[in-house]
Amino acid sequence: MKAVRALALLTSLFALSSCGIPTTGVVEAGGPASGIPPITQVYFVRGDTLVAVPRSIAYPSDPGAALRLLMLGPTSAEARQGITTEVPGLPTSTPVPTPTADESRDPSSDAPAVTVNGDTLTVKLPSGISGLERTATRQLICTAAAAHLLGRPSAGPVTVQVAGDSGWRATGSDEDCPVP
Repeated sequence: MKAVRALALLTSLFALSSCGIPTTGVVEAGGPASGIPPITQVYFVRGDTLVAVPRSIAYPSDPGAALRLLMLGPTSAEARQGITTEVPGLPTSTPVPTPTADESRDPSSDAPAVTVNGDTLTVKLPSGISGLERTATRQLICTAAAAHLLGRPSAGPVTVQVAGDSGWRATGSDEDCPVP
């Protein structure tokens, strides 16, 4: 009798476990899950005012990468909205085309070099760029500081020193930057 009950129990468990649903392997259904794309703030100009423009970037807390985006200039869509820049473009042998909003390209490697020492950043401009006007200098300072703060939040100000190859220098901090 015990054997019959055990057999009946095993049979019903087997029937329940194979209820007609076929087994499958991994089912491909699109790309991997993703969250919010990494964003950094790049400071451009509208009229006489600095404006923070969010940009997708692989490494949002890299000040050098953010400055390369700044030096590529506003996208054509941003330019139609009156956004400009006072920062000269990257010095290359051919003109850098204006990027579009959905372009994802690697800017020229001949871009500003950034060194970080705590909350002080030193930006060495590419050869041939120096003696920038106040607005262009503020664009560089605010863009570099914003990227730096993404990776290293700070209670104090972030100081940015900008230097050109002719000996020109300027210093500022994120305290003078508009909040996005």
